[in-house]
This record gives sequence, structure tokens and C-alpha cells, in this order.
Amino acid sequence: MTAHPQTPQFFLTSPSACPYLPGQLERKVFTHLIGARASDLLDLLTQGGFRRSQNIAYRPACERCRACISVRILVDEFEPTKSMRRSLATNSDLIGRMGEPEPTSEQYALFRRYLEARHTRGGMSEMSVLDYAMMVEDSQVDTRVIQYRRKGPDSRFTNRSDGDLVAVALTDVMGDGLSMVYSFFEPAEHHRGLGTYMILDHIRRARELGLPYLYLGYWVRGSRKMDYKIRFQPQEHLMARGWERYDASVPHPTEPPTTVT
Repeated sequence: MTAHPQTPQFFLTSPSACPYLPGQLERKVFTHLIGARASDLLDLLTQGGFRRSQNIAYRPACERCRACISVRILVDEFEPTKSMRRSLATNSDLIGRMGEPEPTSEQYALFRRYLEARHTRGGMSEMSVLDYAMMVEDSQVDTRVIQYRRKGPDSRFTNRSDGDLVAVALTDVMGDGLSMVYSFFEPAEHHRGLGTYMILDHIRRARELGLPYLYLGYWVRGSRKMDYKIRFQPQEHLMARGWERYDASVPHPTEPPTTVT
């Protein structure tokens, strides 16, 4: 049997096309999350700007671009905006249940509908049911699946009367917060604002668990599809000097990407 070293080994990917900024190249540094120390290592690496994908922790390591910025919400100070309160009201007929990371055919069918409607050219577009199962199950840290369904007549009292599945979140529970690994939802229910609703629900869950942060992954300055993350204030961004409180009204000259020519 091969013994894994106690000190993690880090590797660097080859340059490839950036999925967020046209004309840019991306590289990532990554390591494996394995063994009894996987959860502690994930906590440490997440505080340093890493993200998890299955049993891999990675972060951008682009040579001439710093557009990807790690974001975390300060949950104890967060207050929803008027539009966010409307999202909560619109989705008051849903119930979210947190459980073990167990994939189902129902989840995969929703996942395929979501990809086909919103990410037809993304790197995940060809994922098979086995690929999806690996994404959910292949974790050596405290990972949960939160399934959001329409409430049934007895939803307050039993799991058996819940209605259709409309959204799913794959979430890590860490020492200082929740980390949203991946989420998807029913594209036909776009009027609900389910992406916003799931973040609001995770803020509530983190607060109830006594955890100070909700990690949202990367905000990519210059990518419009990432701008939704800035709406959840107050938040901190991981900068060169560490985590700094972000104010959207104040220019941050150190953040924009350096253009690759």
C-alpha cells in the first residue's frame, strides 16, 4: 500500500483557455484532499483562496491575470435587500432538506436540464450520470446535499410529502463556515431567482450553525455572470494582504485583471 505524505504536494496545470474572460489563459495550482487530515487541510486552504472539486483543492495561478478573487459573506452582519426579501417571499413554498451526499437519478435529471439550458458549452456539459455521482460522492470532508422541493401538505412533519425537486446545492461544512461547492436549479422556474434564494438560505444555515462565513468561491472581475456575488454585503475579498472588507462603492485598483496580449 502506498503511504501518502503528511505534507500536501502541490501541482500546476498547463495553460488553457479561460472560461470566464475571452482571450485569457488560466492555470491552476492543486493538491489532493485525502486521509484523516482532509477536513483540516480544506479549512486551511479555503482560508487561502482554494476551492474544492471532488478530492482536489485548487486555486487560480495565472501568470498575468488576477481577476479571480475569493469571496466570503459575513453572515452575522448580513441584512437582505428589498429584492432579496422578495426572493424569500416568492420561494416561501419551498423547503430545503440537508442530507448526506447521495446522488439520485432525480438530481441528475435536474442537473442535465440546468446544463442544457444555461451551460451548453461549459466543461461540465458532457458529464454522465457516473460523473455526476462522483462529483457528489467523491469527498473526504464534511459534505452535504441540500435538496429544495415544493412543500407538500405534511412537509412540516414528514419527509414523505414533499413535492417536486426544484434546486440542489452541494455544500461543505467547515470549521469557520459553509462553502457552496456547486448548485443548480430547474431552468423553467427562472422567475423564482433560485440562485439568490439558495445563497440566502445558506446564510441562514451558517448563522444557525454559529459559523461566521459563507464562502461563495470566486468573483471574476470583468465577467458579468459573476456579478451576482457582489450583491451580498457585507463581504470580504482575499487580497494580497489577506481578507479585506469589500465596499462596492470604492474603487479597488489592485483588483482588475492584467490584460494578456
